[in-house]
Amino acid sequence: MTTTSYEALVKAPEAGRPVVFAFHGTGGDEHQLFDLAGQLVPGAGVVSPRGDVSEMGAARFFRRTGEGVYDMDDLARARNKMIGFIEGHRNQYPGNPVYAFGYSNGANILASVFFQRPDLFDRVGLLHPLVTWEPITSSQMKSRRVLVTAGRRDPITPWPMSKELMSWLQSEGAAVLAEVHDGGHELRQTEIDALAAFLSD
Repeated sequence: MTTTSYEALVKAPEAGRPVVFAFHGTGGDEHQLFDLAGQLVPGAGVVSPRGDVSEMGAARFFRRTGEGVYDMDDLARARNKMIGFIEGHRNQYPGNPVYAFGYSNGANILASVFFQRPDLFDRVGLLHPLVTWEPITSSQMKSRRVLVTAGRRDPITPWPMSKELMSWLQSEGAAVLAEVHDGGHELRQTEIDALAAFLSD
């Protein structure tokens, strides 16, 4: 467990407030969602790491060999590294709620961590995730609160795969909310509004 394994922007929470982890999309960095996280949950601590993989200069959290084709060995490496990073930050604020959200590639690394260790989070927001692997069944998934957002015309995250992910989460006992629009892979205001409500209710 370490808090320094990723380059990250970090802000401490006010007393008793949640700690929010924010995971950027491909080509983003630790700045992409840092301010948004603080706006969504006033007074929260924010931890926003930068992906440690470069794809032609674009930061990512794990390698891929093509669009939607993941290097599964590297995903496992990144998942285990991220679990240690999250545990390190969690341990600094025992008892504080822990929320997390990620967009695109950030949603994918978050999903991988969440499937392995549901106990790390109180609420998870997956914005346009693309889960191409078979998730691990866990009894700790029950009653975990999850928001999934998607676009019905998303060329990167096909709508049928989004529906399949939501169905799987529900079958595992998670409390799933969905925000779906008729567009593509872009992050729309309706999704931000849904995420704000999800993290503040």
